[in-house]
Amino acid sequence: MVNRIINQLTANLKRYFRDITTDVRPPSAKTGYKLPLLAGPVHNLGGGGNDVDDAIQWMINSVRGGSNSDTKVNVLVIRAAGNDDYNQLIYRMRGVNYVETLIISNRQEANRTDIFDKVRNAGVIFFAGGDQCEYIRNWKNTKLEVAVKSVYDKGGAIGGTSAGAMIQSEYIYDSCACEDSIESTEVLNDPYRNVTFSYNFFQWKYLRKTIIDTHFDERKRMGRIMVFIARQIQDGVSATALGIAISEETSLLVDKYGIAKVMGKGAAYFVLGDHLPEVCQPGSPLTFSNYKIWRVPRGDTFDLNKMPTKGYYLRSVKRGRFDSDPY
Repeated sequence: MVNRIINQLTANLKRYFRDITTDVRPPSAKTGYKLPLLAGPVHNLGGGGNDVDDAIQWMINSVRGGSNSDTKVNVLVIRAAGNDDYNQLIYRMRGVNYVETLIISNRQEANRTDIFDKVRNAGVIFFAGGDQCEYIRNWKNTKLEVAVKSVYDKGGAIGGTSAGAMIQSEYIYDSCACEDSIESTEVLNDPYRNVTFSYNFFQWKYLRKTIIDTHFDERKRMGRIMVFIARQIQDGVSATALGIAISEETSLLVDKYGIAKVMGKGAAYFVLGDHLPEVCQPGSPLTFSNYKIWRVPRGDTFDLNKMPTKGYYLRSVKRGRFDSDPY
């Protein structure tokens, strides 16, 4: 009898945590938990590497009404593969009602009604790192996408790191049919070889006409984000494009007014292309003059509502080479 009772209790413990016996079930009629009014929407865009824990806490605090609020929110981590390591970290944060990791690895799972219900009842969504091509392939035009948008529309937080941040921009470098990511030297010499983009995914208010890249300083990705920008203009997608480039162990926090603040160890770069490139065609090195670049260190801000008229420096690419150090 005792063993049977123990087994029943064990079976009732939810899987949202590994090796934790706390019952952190999602809201239901039995728990009586009511979804709170949310104070966002906001974003936390991580540059990869070690996460900035304070940036995740900022997301939670922003949507629950401040660090001193009694409101608690539901947090979901979404990924296509991996584990639930985020659960332990996030559950220890202030203002968390429950947390769960959803591993959604195909379109069938992304269209499940129970997944849809879990996501739309969250206040904070965080996309883990992985492969942005797989994310787009498996999640775009599914119920999951609709549910994530509903969280934003009700004032929630949408965050992510590495590939999970890259899918938040309007223009998304998608790794060309899920092949290995291209490096700056390769793409500067041929802006069209193995470079493809996805469009019409989330399209958040303050991230229109942007393309996000991560692991930026560490992997020397200025060249490739310059190519990504040039391609949007050359291909007729937009007359201008803004690259948002985030270093590792760094987060860019975007509040509900469109003010972006850098948090963590590194910097964020905002790279603007606002005219046609001189040469951007298959098989030829890129030539594009006078990118405007703002380097924003930790603690500083950038207004995504409008381009600042000062504080930038100019850099050009001529026949696939920088005219001077772009960093």
